[in-house]
Amino acid sequence: MRNVLLLALIAFCTAATAQANVRVRGTITALNGDVLMVQSRDGRAIPLNLAPDTQVVTTKATTLAEFKPGSYVGVTSVKGPDGRLVAKRVHALGPQVPSGHMAWDSLPDSLMTNASLTQTAQVSGGSELTLKYKDGEQKILVTPATEYFTFDPGSRADLKPGETIFSGARVGTDGKYATQRVAVGKDGVRPPQ
Repeated sequence: MRNVLLLALIAFCTAATAQANVRVRGTITALNGDVLMVQSRDGRAIPLNLAPDTQVVTTKATTLAEFKPGSYVGVTSVKGPDGRLVAKRVHALGPQVPSGHMAWDSLPDSLMTNASLTQTAQVSGGSELTLKYKDGEQKILVTPATEYFTFDPGSRADLKPGETIFSGARVGTDGKYATQRVAVGKDGVRPPQ
């Protein structure tokens, strides 16, 4: 009996770790009940399973003034010619998003910093954001070309064919994509992630 329980535990742990987190970006082709059909940037048709309580948010353009010290933000940046990080996009984040500084795949050679904004200072070329996260700090330049985004509560009615989405999803052991949150474009403003 003990061996059977041990094997069951191993099987459960293997199945749990086999699930993978993925980023789904693309264009909505249909919403069929709890399945959002998305054509990914690389042309794949992805059926994204929505939980009954999946949060839908709509994307809204804003300005740097929206983000005050203490704001929790995500910053997509690239290294400038001088090696300095230059923000391409700054967007609001919810508290459930893990903090950190990591490689990102929305733009070539981009990085994502999820952190609390602690300071904004005027510098040559724009403003410098000081961002603090669990394991460190980054100083990132925002320029007149930087885009800023926030999110408004939405509903499944916003998940319309032709709109662009971003979702952090999980791929289960059965190969199905599932999500708890979808950011969708609205009024021509696409999700920044």
